[in-house]
Amino acid sequence: MDDFVRNKLFEWGLSEWVERFEDEEIDKESLYCLDDQEIDNLITKAGPRVKFKKKLKLLKEEQNRNQETVNISVQCKQEDEEEAADLVQILPSTSDEGKRKLDLQSDLSMLPSPAKRQRMFIAVSYAETMILSEMKNIMRVVQTRLHDQDKLSAFLKNKISDLETDKRELVGVFGKTGAGKSSLINAIIDEDLLPSGSVNACTSVMIKVEANTHSSKYEADIEFITKEEWKDELWSFQWFIGDNEKLEQEDDDDDYRDIVDKLSALYGEEWKQKTIENLMDNKHYREIPEFLQTRRKILTCESAKELSAKCVKYTRSKSKRREGDGVKKFYWPLVKCVTVRVPNSPLLQHVTLVDLPGNGDCNKSRDEMWKGIVGDCSTVWIVTEINRAASEKEAWEILESVSSLIGNGGECQQIHFICTKSDHFEDSDDFSPADVRKEITERNMQAKNEIKEKFNQRPKIKKHFTEDSFRVFTVSSKEFRKRKHLNPDETEIPKLQEVLQDLNDFHSETLNYVSGARGILSLIQGANHRGADGKKDEVCAALERNMSLQLDAVKREMDKTYKAFEKCLADGVEKSKGSYEQVLKYFLYHRKKGGAFHKILKCVVENGGIHKPKKGKPINLNMKLASCLTDSIDEEFRKTFPNELKCGPFNGVINKFSLNTDSLIEKYKNVGLQLRFLKTEEEKIKGKLNRIIRKEKKKVYSSLTEKIEDIMEEGYSKAAAFRGKDSLKNMRETIERHVHSKKDMFELAKNTMLEKLHNLMVNIVETLEKTLKQSTELSFKTDESSLPDVSTELEMVKKHYDELVSSVDEELSLSGFAEWAETAEAWAQTEQPRENAH
Repeated sequence: MDDFVRNKLFEWGLSEWVERFEDEEIDKESLYCLDDQEIDNLITKAGPRVKFKKKLKLLKEEQNRNQETVNISVQCKQEDEEEAADLVQILPSTSDEGKRKLDLQSDLSMLPSPAKRQRMFIAVSYAETMILSEMKNIMRVVQTRLHDQDKLSAFLKNKISDLETDKRELVGVFGKTGAGKSSLINAIIDEDLLPSGSVNACTSVMIKVEANTHSSKYEADIEFITKEEWKDELWSFQWFIGDNEKLEQEDDDDDYRDIVDKLSALYGEEWKQKTIENLMDNKHYREIPEFLQTRRKILTCESAKELSAKCVKYTRSKSKRREGDGVKKFYWPLVKCVTVRVPNSPLLQHVTLVDLPGNGDCNKSRDEMWKGIVGDCSTVWIVTEINRAASEKEAWEILESVSSLIGNGGECQQIHFICTKSDHFEDSDDFSPADVRKEITERNMQAKNEIKEKFNQRPKIKKHFTEDSFRVFTVSSKEFRKRKHLNPDETEIPKLQEVLQDLNDFHSETLNYVSGARGILSLIQGANHRGADGKKDEVCAALERNMSLQLDAVKREMDKTYKAFEKCLADGVEKSKGSYEQVLKYFLYHRKKGGAFHKILKCVVENGGIHKPKKGKPINLNMKLASCLTDSIDEEFRKTFPNELKCGPFNGVINKFSLNTDSLIEKYKNVGLQLRFLKTEEEKIKGKLNRIIRKEKKKVYSSLTEKIEDIMEEGYSKAAAFRGKDSLKNMRETIERHVHSKKDMFELAKNTMLEKLHNLMVNIVETLEKTLKQSTELSFKTDESSLPDVSTELEMVKKHYDELVSSVDEELSLSGFAEWAETAEAWAQTEQPRENAH
């Protein structure tokens, strides 16, 4: 019996059968070959036997998936080695400029192709998966060997549990109907997953696309709104339709048409003659009992195409009723979100792509989910057709409307403006293929320059993002899927795939786990070493001094931040008091007249100051009233809570925090293992605090608008009660009176934000101090504990840690070379015309 089998039995909770497997000499190879009869003989109790068979089946499925990856990596290994040798050969010579220029012009094509780069990524991912799996098995076994009879053992068990993380990066994909979002996602993951290509159809619900890490099937997890929420929507639909006369004249009303589309999708033409009670009858939902039972519906298929066909009725709407397509009812109006999971997809291993509606939703729970996901996106893609991309009104409106949600109110680090159909050229018949390619290249470059210029002309977006965080891509999904004309000037989909590879950050997850495991095992082994007791008090005193000095630096920086916000908000309150009447007057009176604005204002007061039309900009009176407050702190907020990873919050003071363990390790070698653990804990708590800050700063930022919304709620309720003649006049006057009577709301909003900011700062200092004090005390000041010998495990973890650090260094070198190559290629292209001129 080998360690692999022993570790698996411990991991599966079957440790009592270890001796039996040892007696039968079951090793890793024979484990995979066991049949049912042999398992019955090995495990004589039904409960453990059933559990073992299930776990073994899952293990075999995982092995099959991994073997596919190994086959890919083996096939391309020789090619990659040859490419690596070629890369060395084309490094520039510093002594021979002529040869260097020749190398640049002739050999840059020898860089790895996108497909080969992806295979390299798959191979690296596989190697890291194996390391991570082995480390998790080791730590689970160590955890079972620890008891809970003393503080240190319990502490260590908790630390091992905390090593498990499931970090996912969200990429939000926005774009108007027909822009090519679905085709883009399909091309990037190379699957026919999302329905695309129909001019009469559009995606109507939020769709998440991520990796299936538990099965080799294609899955769709469909989450519905509640039955009560749908009933509330029906009541609002009835009011909207019933409050408008001559419905036949409303065909140009987008909101009206949206309501009709929803009702017709679910009920056909029946809804026109039915009451709400009739429409809520269970007979309409027989195909989706999950909706009635507030459960999720799971679809499982063998292929992406099959799943795509099954998902249509839950995700897509069409402007005309379908005939002959086999679908009688469409349930997308009842769907909150669809999560699609794709097997064997390295690009989605730690990344989720989210196809998002531009404005959120009128349904409260859907809208809350939309805002939450938008705020969590680390990357945002704005998708539009390349034709008139710079002047495309809807794309820029979407970006402007979400800029505060993804910027100061979110954690977006990069915005990518993606121009689709980059290979399309209308007059291609009149040109040779070479001329067409040249025209396309020039057109794409012109589009990029125009879009970047347009970005710099958008102050609402620039408040939250710098030019460095904005990139433009030109892509052709169709050509990429055909695997023809993969000229980077025609489609930059490989570059978007590289973006996802970077976001996967696989090294970081594995390295963090291995680093944490190394720290824990170091503490266990160090606690078993009793030869350094005389130095422990001295080390603890040094650590306490360092901690006190570092905490003081954190507090000073936070005090400065609080005073800066206090001043900014005070200015914002004064500006709000001086401008709110003008803001209110413009909103209430400088809009469409008569029935058109009556409908808009009615929607606004019915929905707490917010109206999200089917098309066009969302309307939010609360944000307008809070605008002077948010404007006053936007610059300070971005400086204090930057989304860029290279900058830390509070001017980087938390990232700079250090107990100076490296120098203490040099001085006190006998307690080096304990200090190694403390260094790991220090890095871990700083990472945890940065995650907490990213989450909590969104609440701090949104508190201004939310406080205004709370204070305005009473006024909205009173205004919404008016019906019939003079209701528009009464709604306007009611809102005006309410705002005048609540002029102190700007001061209250300021105090709310400062309170939340103060609470966040206190929490940061307390968490930092408490965590590191506890770790120090348990590392050096606990009584003797009965801990297992983990010297073998520690050596294995050290070995993997060194491998990963070396791997990261190599990757950074390759990344640096890639940057040099891009610069060199540009240089070579500019040098060529000069030579021709001579």
